[in-house]
Amino acid sequence: MNNRFGDKVALITGAGSGIGRATALAFANEGAKVTVADLQIEKCQEVVSQIKSMGGEATAVKCDVTIAKEVEEMISNTIKVYGSLHFAVNNAGVEGAHAGTIDHTEEIWDRVIDINLKGVWLCMKYELPEMQKQKSGAIVNVSSAAGLIGSAGTAAYTASKHGVVGLTKASALEFAKQHIRINAVCPGFIRTPMLETIINSHPGVEEQLIAREPIGRLADPDEVAQAILGLCSNASSFITGVSLQVDGGLTLL
Repeated sequence: MNNRFGDKVALITGAGSGIGRATALAFANEGAKVTVADLQIEKCQEVVSQIKSMGGEATAVKCDVTIAKEVEEMISNTIKVYGSLHFAVNNAGVEGAHAGTIDHTEEIWDRVIDINLKGVWLCMKYELPEMQKQKSGAIVNVSSAAGLIGSAGTAAYTASKHGVVGLTKASALEFAKQHIRINAVCPGFIRTPMLETIINSHPGVEEQLIAREPIGRLADPDEVAQAILGLCSNASSFITGVSLQVDGGLTLL
């Protein structure tokens, strides 16, 4: 383990798997104390056990990011256990249905927007007051390459991820003079459990995705995690309001 964030506290939502899990482990490996939050508490506990086996400190919290009370309790628990909050990674999200604008049901539309966009807003609503108290902090919201470009057949997902980019920019301006930096990452095709499920159920789709990536491969979740840590670190002290592409060049096409 390293000690870049040895005196810091990090909160990651959607941390039970994929990018969130990799980010929680990466923060812990750099010495941070970590709140591992997810709707699936069993997965949180697995990540916490792994962090503790590394010699780190972590706490598992069950949280539905669409419910204000649960988000508020997640933040309160972090402050109660660790005394402060320096970094927050708002990563919880869902893909929703592969459907066009007309074919989306209202139920699926509401669910995707609630989790992917409202969830990010609710998390910041309760994270930011704690950072204001200490007059510092860094937040990274996880958007997507679909937050920067159009993607046919994913109307709700694309709208939600574009919303995260816009929310990040607006909030970054609001809190810049309070020494709180707010950025976003926009991953391309990453080998997460969500993507693996799609690959395993649709023969040939992996090759199609790789062919769309200019860099010629899919990414590992830790590659996104390292970009997130970079945005939280002092090396990015003059960076706020950006939407960092971690996509192998996908959005350049």
